[in-house]
Amino acid sequence: MKQYLEQLEQAEKEAPARIDAAANVEELEALRLQYLGRKGVLTAALQGLGSLAAEERPVLGKRANEAKNFLAALIDRRTAELEEKRLAEAVAKSRLDVTLPGARGWDGGLHPLTLTLDRLVEIFFSLGFTVADGPEVEDEFHNFDALNTPADHPARDSQDTFYLADGRLLRSQTSTVQVRYMQANQPPVRIIAPGRVYRRDTPDASHSPIFHQLEGLYVDQGVTFGDLKYTLEQFAHQMFGPGSSLRFRPSFFPFTEPSAEVDVRCVFCKGKGCSVCKQTGWMEILGCGMVDPAVFQAVGYDPERWTGFAFGMGIDRICMTMMGINDIRLLLESELGFLSQF
Repeated sequence: MKQYLEQLEQAEKEAPARIDAAANVEELEALRLQYLGRKGVLTAALQGLGSLAAEERPVLGKRANEAKNFLAALIDRRTAELEEKRLAEAVAKSRLDVTLPGARGWDGGLHPLTLTLDRLVEIFFSLGFTVADGPEVEDEFHNFDALNTPADHPARDSQDTFYLADGRLLRSQTSTVQVRYMQANQPPVRIIAPGRVYRRDTPDASHSPIFHQLEGLYVDQGVTFGDLKYTLEQFAHQMFGPGSSLRFRPSFFPFTEPSAEVDVRCVFCKGKGCSVCKQTGWMEILGCGMVDPAVFQAVGYDPERWTGFAFGMGIDRICMTMMGINDIRLLLESELGFLSQF
């Protein structure tokens, strides 16, 4: 028994220094196998129990358990130290300063055109209008013929309209949606048609080949120009404020008769004159008029029975006016510094 006890004592004596000197988990695992493994010092001592007298076995067994617990505690402590060291080295290597504040995320927001359109739809919805939609690639019938636009009208020229190779075109107005809606539905009709339109304009601060319109149409029996004025006045009061005033100026559109251009008293200077309204005190916002009987005939409505009015406004222009934007090109660019203001 003396031989086995000496082996255990020798292991307890030399193990602390060797375990503390282990530089990594691989070296530490080799020491664990040397002392506590199946072929280690402790196992060899326990295998000698069978050759001892009955009274000696409990003594060696107790001493072997004490040595096992001692060595296991040393190995566990060194394992924890090595793991802590490994984590510290990994943090230092990644150069991560955990005291720095986290990166700020960007908050999403709606585009100013979307904000303007949502407000327009909300207003006209409160006035009894519903939203209609239609294709952006159109034919000449829906874009021109059905809207009483003569064959020699300048708007039909390729210098003004984007024509495709198959003879179709990119719609130059959302009035095409009104035509398609009337072809598919019988009166009464009360719709707005917002959407993107295309014209051959040279881009500058106030012109763009791509912009947005909102068309309105109301058809029923006995509709008058007075109904048109009332509708637009209600729109202006909700959009520009309860004290806003409108001015109707005679104009001409192929698809309405009579026709008018509509101005709103400048919301910035209250009519006194400023750079926004070009010192006039008024801002042009839309065109309107009573639907021409020729348009009703083109879609199969009886012009003797039905009357109606239509209006159209530039969403981009209203957006720029209400939000103080001085260049329409900003609305088509994905510039975060600009968009984050809204």
